[in-house]
Amino acid sequence: MFSHKIPSVISRIITSRSSISQFLNQRPLRSIRALHAQCGEINSASFRQTRCISIGAGRKYSKPAWPHRCFQTTSTFYDNVKIVETPPFAESVSEGDVRWDKVVGDAVAEDDVIGEVETDKTSIAITAPVSGVIVEFLVEDGSTVVPGLQLLKIEISDGSGAPAAAPTKAAAPPPPPKEESVSPPPKTPPPIPPVPQGPMAIHAAPEIPSSKAPPPPPKMSPPPPPPSGPGGVPVRVTGTRTEQRVKMSRMRQRIAQRLKDAQNVNAMLTTFNEIDMSTVMDMRKKFKEEFQKKHGIKLGFMSAFMKASAHALQEMPVVNAVIDDLEIIYRDYIDISVAVATPKGLVVPVLRNVEAMNFADIERGLSELGQKASTGNLAIEDMDGGTFTVSNGGVFGSLYGTPIINPPQSAILGMHGIFERPVAINGKVEIRPMMYVALTYDHRLIDGREAVTFLRKVKTGVEDPHALLLEL
Repeated sequence: MFSHKIPSVISRIITSRSSISQFLNQRPLRSIRALHAQCGEINSASFRQTRCISIGAGRKYSKPAWPHRCFQTTSTFYDNVKIVETPPFAESVSEGDVRWDKVVGDAVAEDDVIGEVETDKTSIAITAPVSGVIVEFLVEDGSTVVPGLQLLKIEISDGSGAPAAAPTKAAAPPPPPKEESVSPPPKTPPPIPPVPQGPMAIHAAPEIPSSKAPPPPPKMSPPPPPPSGPGGVPVRVTGTRTEQRVKMSRMRQRIAQRLKDAQNVNAMLTTFNEIDMSTVMDMRKKFKEEFQKKHGIKLGFMSAFMKASAHALQEMPVVNAVIDDLEIIYRDYIDISVAVATPKGLVVPVLRNVEAMNFADIERGLSELGQKASTGNLAIEDMDGGTFTVSNGGVFGSLYGTPIINPPQSAILGMHGIFERPVAINGKVEIRPMMYVALTYDHRLIDGREAVTFLRKVKTGVEDPHALLLEL
C-alpha cells in the first residue's frame, strides 16, 4: 500500500530538508521503518538524532544512484532557552498560587525576582536562574501550581539583557532594479481641439453656507478605574460607582479559616484590666541611650510585656497548655507568637524559649522577625508552633478590643494604645499614661480564676519590673 507512493516521496526528500521534516512529521514511525525495509539505507543506529536516507535507481532500489541525503536534529537551539520550574515547598505545603511581577519581553538578571508563589502560610519567591529575556509564561497569573511544575521560559543572554545572537545567514543580494520600458513616440501628433464659436457660458459658483453645522458632542470617556495596590486590591474609593472582584489570596483564605475555626472550637471568654505605663516609660526614657549603645538595638515596650507574659506563664502552666481531643498537653517551654500586620495579611512569627531571654534578647529577636515579615522572607519554620500570642493593636491607636485565640493555643494577650487618663492614686486624681489590656482564653481549659490571676501578674510585671527580678 505504501510502495506506490515512494516515487513522490523520493522527490520530496531530495528537494529540501524542510520537505524531509514535513514528511517525517506527517508519516508515522512505522511508515519510516517500512521505507527502511524497502530501501535498506536508513541509518537506524542513529535514528533518534541523525536520519540518513539513500534512494537507489531502478525499480527494486538496490543500488544507490544519488549521494546520501542526511539531516540532523540537535538541541543547540533549545539550550539557549531556560525553563524555570516551581521552587520546592515545605513539607506541610502542597500547592500555591502564582503571581507574576514581570511580563513577556522583560529583561531579567540572575537572581532577579520574577514572581512569587503564595501559599496559605507564606510566599516563596520565584527567581531567575540565568540572565536573559522572558519569552513565554507557561502558567497564567493566579493559577495553582505544585512543586516541579514548569512556569516560564527565559532566553539566555550574555548578561546585558539582550538575547544571545543566533547565527545569521548571509543576506541574499538585492534583486536588480527593473528597467522601465519606454514606449516609442507617436508617429502623428494629437488632433487640435476645435475653437468655440460663441461666448462661453459663465456658471455661478455654488453658494457656501454661512453657518457651519454644529460639531457632534464629544464622547464621554468612561471614568478611570480606582487605583489598586498589590494583587489588584483598591487602595482608595474614588466614587466611580463600579465594583471589582478580586480573588482572595491563599494567605487570607487561611487566616479566615483559622479564625473561624477558633470561634467554632474554643469557648472564648475575654477579661480586661488596665496598666499604668508610667514606670516602664520612665525606665525606657532613662536607659534608652545606654541600652542602644550596649546592645545595638532600641528599647521598646514589647520586651516588657513579653517578659511579664513569660513570667506569668511560668507561674500559670494551664494558660500555656492546650486541649488535644480528650487530653491536655502541658508544655514545658514558652514560645510566644507575635502578631504582625503585613500588606498581604496577618502573620504570627514565633519567638522561642522566651522564659530564658532578657530584655535585650527579646528586642533583638523581635527586630529580626519584624524585618523578615516586612520583606516577605518569613519561612514556615518561623511561624510554626507557639504556645501563647501577644497582639499589639496599640500601634494603630486601638483603645479597646477583644482578640481571637490563635489555634492551637489557649490564650492571647491584647495590648492597646497608651492614652493619658485621670486615675485615683493614693486618694488623689492624677493624669497617668494608661493602657487597656485584654486576655481572651479558652474557657474549656482555663477557669476565670486562672485567667484573672494571669492578667494581674502581667499587670504587676509591667507596672513594676522589680517584681520580675524578685520573681514575685
